[in-house]
Amino acid sequence: MESTPARPRPHLTAGSVLPEDAGRAALVARVHDPDGDGPCVAAVRGEHVVDLTSLAPTVSDLMEREDAARVVHEADGGRVWRLDDLLGAPPGRRDVPHLLAPVDLQVIKAAGVTFARSLLERVIEERTGGDPAQAARVRAHLGKVVGGRLDGIRPGSPEAVKVKELLVAEGLWSQYLEVGIGPDPEVFTKAPVLSAVGTGADIGVLRASVWNNPEPEAVLVVDAHGRVRGVTLGNDVNLRDIEGRSALLLSRAKDNNASCAIGPFVRVLDGDFGLDAVRGLDIDLRVEGADGYVLRGSSSLREISRDVLDLVAATHGAHHQYPDGFVLFTGTLFAPTEDRHAPGAGFTHAYGDVVRISSPRLGALVNTVVPSEEAAPWTFGVGALMRSLARRGLLRDSPGGPGCAGP
Repeated sequence: MESTPARPRPHLTAGSVLPEDAGRAALVARVHDPDGDGPCVAAVRGEHVVDLTSLAPTVSDLMEREDAARVVHEADGGRVWRLDDLLGAPPGRRDVPHLLAPVDLQVIKAAGVTFARSLLERVIEERTGGDPAQAARVRAHLGKVVGGRLDGIRPGSPEAVKVKELLVAEGLWSQYLEVGIGPDPEVFTKAPVLSAVGTGADIGVLRASVWNNPEPEAVLVVDAHGRVRGVTLGNDVNLRDIEGRSALLLSRAKDNNASCAIGPFVRVLDGDFGLDAVRGLDIDLRVEGADGYVLRGSSSLREISRDVLDLVAATHGAHHQYPDGFVLFTGTLFAPTEDRHAPGAGFTHAYGDVVRISSPRLGALVNTVVPSEEAAPWTFGVGALMRSLARRGLLRDSPGGPGCAGP
């Protein structure tokens, strides 16, 4: 991946990251607070962020409450931060309060190949062995054979079986087509618990990757019972060259330092924002390079091939439980094909790129691309969280007790 000159970090404000209807939205944040030496669960109320840790020591606990939306809207809290101050803090500094990814004990899962357009790009990666120079040729051939046959097709349906038979006859069947239009979706573990970064933080791409892109996605927040309780935005960074060499390199391509961004906030489902609103989400992407390069893209859940509840059912059920809940990346329609650095090379990131993923009712997730090897090391895991909660007297079975920063 080519380097670019260093650039100032993006200037984030409450107005630039909040959803357009923030006044009605039940928004959950996580804040690192140096006084308590650990993360706090908080509600975003206007331009202020209110500590709720005494009521729910983790976001996972909050999502288990039937009254989660009411708590976020109305409950008395502890200390209060200005959202602008949290957004303006240097990321990764443990001596100043700043925003974290708004999930904690939930397992970070992802569904892949859930849109027809990006499905074909996965096939192209596989056919080229991860070589971007061959992508245009393979893309043209696939376009002639497949045409619009995948548009609107329901995975696992008789129509999907017929398309599979055609592609097999053409010698074009792929493991990606199997999970894209076959009966079972691809669901994998994207990243370890607590490893995601939040808005304003750096996002990591391996130095070894020369063909990669952001993946703007809606991320479902699901409780231990398999119920969707909220939604947020995510960037499931895609190293196309590494995964294209072999699907068995999925972990190498997906799970790296700072390679998973989630945020800015979890929007809890309520009477103003339910599952139908989630199904209608439009997600915009803007990548701005230090060299003035700009890429725009979009993804719409209206075009997803599997309903979001079908993806949840494939993840949670009698076959698999998640006692602390899970978050689920739902896939993306976005698959950039335009050349950036050289003709025929396609799009790939440059270090210093500012990636903005936004949706009117979810706000904006903003990150700066750096080598994973140079991103802030991940040092705060489950053990550190438990010790932090214990120091603050927050490990208990019932609400009450000291707040985020102690008594």
